[in-house]
Amino acid sequence: MSHSTTHETHGNGTSEIKKVTIILTVLTIVELALGFWMIGMEHDGLRNAIKGAIVILMLAKAFYIVGYFMHLKHEIRNMIMTIVVPLALFVWFIIAFLYDGNSFRNLRNTYDPHYREQSTIKVEKKEHGAATHGAGEKPAENKGAVESKH
Repeated sequence: MSHSTTHETHGNGTSEIKKVTIILTVLTIVELALGFWMIGMEHDGLRNAIKGAIVILMLAKAFYIVGYFMHLKHEIRNMIMTIVVPLALFVWFIIAFLYDGNSFRNLRNTYDPHYREQSTIKVEKKEHGAATHGAGEKPAENKGAVESKH
């Protein structure tokens, strides 16, 4: 192999790494910009659309990372399928378990009338200074707590 052929291959590899790094940087900047833009939005449909776009951009970044930095782009098809198929099953398992857990939580709230998840109970906001106490007198909850300590 001649010396010039080695430099051409090395130069091409370096330019390919620079190209992938620039693509990953641009995708990350776009994701961050969309995320910060989404913070102040009140329309749920548009927020969900932006979240979907961010997920698609994340998948594109994952493709580049796996393809170039884990060297799968240059592998044979069988080797790629050996890694991609179990990965797809793993992602499917995560989605299925999250869906099942959410279903269980919703059914538990529906079928047991005495059980209410704490995050679904509305709590009334007390006005500041609404409860009046005598000078030096502590509320009833604090009295019991103080007495139990002594």
